[in-house]
Amino acid sequence: MITFEDVVKIYPGGSTAVDHLSLELPTGKTTVLVGPSGCGKTTSLRMINRMVSPSSGRVLIDGKDVAQQDEALLRRSIGYVIQSAGLFPHRTVLDNVATVPMLLGQSKKQARAAAAGLLERVGLSAEFAGRYPAQLSGGQQQRVGVARALAADPPVMLMDEPFSAVDPVVREGLHREFLRLQQELGKTIVMVTHDIDEAIKLGDVVVILRQGGRLAQIGTPRELLEHPADEFVAEFVGRDRGLRSLSFDTADDLPVRPVTDAGGPELVLDAAGRPVGWKTADGTEDTAGTFTRADSLRVVTDLAITSPVGIAVRVGPDGAADGLVRHHDLVDHLAARRSR
Repeated sequence: MITFEDVVKIYPGGSTAVDHLSLELPTGKTTVLVGPSGCGKTTSLRMINRMVSPSSGRVLIDGKDVAQQDEALLRRSIGYVIQSAGLFPHRTVLDNVATVPMLLGQSKKQARAAAAGLLERVGLSAEFAGRYPAQLSGGQQQRVGVARALAADPPVMLMDEPFSAVDPVVREGLHREFLRLQQELGKTIVMVTHDIDEAIKLGDVVVILRQGGRLAQIGTPRELLEHPADEFVAEFVGRDRGLRSLSFDTADDLPVRPVTDAGGPELVLDAAGRPVGWKTADGTEDTAGTFTRADSLRVVTDLAITSPVGIAVRVGPDGAADGLVRHHDLVDHLAARRSR
């Protein structure tokens, strides 16, 4: 567990970056710090590995004050991923990842063998091992940065806006990879982002900070969306928070109509019962996608809105259509869910 005990950081000139911050960040979970520019989120992150020292208060990892620990040893025991990956340009990808294990006493052979396994774990094949950072895309560099942070098998990882420098498509892939890795490894991760959507997607716990480094609210993504503490938090998480909160519930218990009960439009199916499109006077039109029981209610809502006939189509494991959800049925279900 990472603990902030009444932490204050005042920079020379009197600027307060962090103002009496007290937090407990859970072990084995991802905590995301988010807030407007100047709210102290990066300063707070850097106090964990002593890149910044607090003016007063304490930061502890598993009950041990980081200020009482050797800086070099502390930093080697904490993975650190930054926005631009921070790779050594003159070293190959493999040797970038092997750097920390070698500093910790592993032989070059051992460190490189472990590094090769980590590259595979973050989705980079063996062909990338001999390349240099300049020969990689931004997304590939970030994967190497994550692999290097994992190389010493640290219990704690710090991530400072790790995905903000890549395009949206690459970013989505990195998000999926991050969630997969964290499910496997269960690290204690503290991440900084300026993007509330990213915080809600990746965080088990989200910490919203106000200007001047004051705590606004801490909670699960669902708690923040459904029960914002005040107007500042409500504005920060967005006025569409009701729609986004639908991401936390699946469509498993969503009532569906029979495939033949579309109420006018006709759904065209192939020989295996898979949806082809909605029948129109001059042919068929795309269904705008389908959903399964495992998909979120937000996905179903989007499908119903974008469907040419206002109907979302549910499919089973074999891809065959097994039910329909009309938009007004969805509204009734959401209203009943809200009243429970």
